[in-house]
Amino acid sequence: MAVPKPFLLAAALFGIAAFTLPAEAGAGIEVTMNQARILKLARDADTIVIGNPQIADAAVQDASTIVLTGKGFGVTNLVVLDRDGSPIIDEQVTVVRQSTSTVRIYRRSQVQTMSCTPYCESSFKSEAEKTSETEMNAGQ
Repeated sequence: MAVPKPFLLAAALFGIAAFTLPAEAGAGIEVTMNQARILKLARDADTIVIGNPQIADAAVQDASTIVLTGKGFGVTNLVVLDRDGSPIIDEQVTVVRQSTSTVRIYRRSQVQTMSCTPYCESSFKSEAEKTSETEMNAGQ
């Protein structure tokens, strides 16, 4: 049985409109370490699951708004389900370092990150970032 082309087009448009994110389609969600990102949903969420809560955290602002925060470097996933158990979001989440207005100083195995806005000062490091850097340095 052949599926009519208008039906396929409508299904594709519905899939694109299922949730609203400023990220590129198919690129997943990118969050900067120690920063938050607002995710607006097309319909109300009932269940939110983060694959690895040491990498990212999701807080519910209201039924259609999620605040996603980068906690540790790496990749995890975010799954948001509606009341019927249907997925609203099922995306990969990548937490990255802030690259603008920062300087990294490498002294052998020691790394120091400086925030330069406008003067360079040591930046805040969460426990997750300290653990991540310790693990990265252990592999050297």
